Amino acid sequence: MLEANIRTQLKGYLERLEQPIELIASLDGGDKSIELRDLLREIAELSNKVAVREDGSDARKPSFSVGLANNGGQAARVRFAGIPMGHEFTSLILALLQVSGYPPKVDAAVIEQIRNMHVKGPFRFETYISLSCHNCPDVVQALNLMAVLNPAIENTMIDGALFQAEVDEKKIMAVPTVFMNGETFGAGRMTIEEIVAKFIALVDTGAAARDAEKLDAKAPYDVLVVGGGPAGSAAAIYAARKGIRTGVVAERFGGQVLDTMGIENLISVSHTDGPRLSMALEENVKAHEVDIMNLQRAEALVPAGADGLTSIRLANGATLKSKSVIISTGARWREMNVPGEKDYKAKGVCFCPHCDGPLFKNKRVAVIGGGNSGVEAAIDLAGIVSHVTLLEFDSKLRADAVLQAKLNSLPNVTVIVSALTSEVHGDGEKVTAISYQDRNSNETQRVELEGIFVQIGLLPNTDWLKGTVALSPRGEIEVDARGQTSVPGVFAAGDATTVPYKQIIIAMGEGAKASLSAFDHLIRTPVQAKTATPAVAMAA
Repeated sequence: MLEANIRTQLKGYLERLEQPIELIASLDGGDKSIELRDLLREIAELSNKVAVREDGSDARKPSFSVGLANNGGQAARVRFAGIPMGHEFTSLILALLQVSGYPPKVDAAVIEQIRNMHVKGPFRFETYISLSCHNCPDVVQALNLMAVLNPAIENTMIDGALFQAEVDEKKIMAVPTVFMNGETFGAGRMTIEEIVAKFIALVDTGAAARDAEKLDAKAPYDVLVVGGGPAGSAAAIYAARKGIRTGVVAERFGGQVLDTMGIENLISVSHTDGPRLSMALEENVKAHEVDIMNLQRAEALVPAGADGLTSIRLANGATLKSKSVIISTGARWREMNVPGEKDYKAKGVCFCPHCDGPLFKNKRVAVIGGGNSGVEAAIDLAGIVSHVTLLEFDSKLRADAVLQAKLNSLPNVTVIVSALTSEVHGDGEKVTAISYQDRNSNETQRVELEGIFVQIGLLPNTDWLKGTVALSPRGEIEVDARGQTSVPGVFAAGDATTVPYKQIIIAMGEGAKASLSAFDHLIRTPVQAKTATPAVAMAA
């Protein structure tokens, strides 16, 4: 079943098993059960520390559990319902290793947090996935690890394609979707830190208060970066390299980049993807002396008073203080808010033609939006894809005349105005069509295609700053050439600002610039000069 090179690699991984493990299969007479049985037997042939039993009694067939061979009669807590191939093959390998006792490559603090959760179980997680889903393995692997480390937790990966009746009964419209003890826990890509935090919040009502107390006790920072995307990461690194006390508080480290699949325009990097880039950014920041406070949402900014400290109030009630602040909270794509859109995000529904356009080479796509962004996207995509259909709600395009002239000169572009997008269609795994209502005739039309690029604008994540920092009519933070905002000592960078061209590489550069400006502010502020640390004085 496994190709020769895969067998060789798997054999090497299995040599790392710490203790003997046992795979218990629950099978019936179907073809998929035969396929699973062959896979498990093939794995067992590669290591004398792997045993297979085929007398499992799980109601889901085919399925199997992964447990220690000598577990004292305790039931295995990691299960796979289906055949974990495709993107989930890595989840299987990690489960084999981690159940055996092989140490996971996860932050030590997270491991201790999972182990030390004194909760009464069992907490039975069910993770519905698709084997073609890029985001599902992260969730499966996180929950499997939690099950390995904490005896109160169990997790079962369920291939929705094989257990369609369950999918229909639970009305699952997207993967990954996670249930805990029969109730919806979450959907979409989640990191292990996010899952652990959400789990603790559900089962331990006092956790948030304790976290807030710990954050409140932190000493003031020299530079506090709010946001953990490309701009925030660059700002933190540049600040830490100056030898000053640096902190990063982020709702989700990586930000919007986490949801970007293909990145092929980052200078010096021929190709990467959002999750991989986010991981690299976090590792780069952690290599410096930076206090990272992830999964914390900023709710208010209080300008510096007599003590010279700006305050950031968090959603959990905690307050952080700093001599200077860099805001890099980014932006989120404005969505169509039509049926099917959320189901097919990263499965055909895209928001960045620069990043994801090349993935649709020689395919049919639609662009939603007739402003400059939409028309520019259509022009760019026309050179890659087979055909572009541009849909605009208004009776005419709103883009600059020169852009419209260029668009109209392209033979593989169709422009449809007075079009109200009404639904995204798909086959369960990818987009297949889009429907729109003709606002003149009220008739509904359908366009068959493979990709949809939504270009109806960005919404900066700045609602929490209204009334404190000067914002543009579009809600972007107004900054000068140095990244300074209207509030002294408060700087901003990236997609949340008025700086044009929302690109990863531009955000990185703006983050570095804002950090250098913040440092310059620190060494030139009289109050700061009196209390400058030796590192600051030397760097100055």
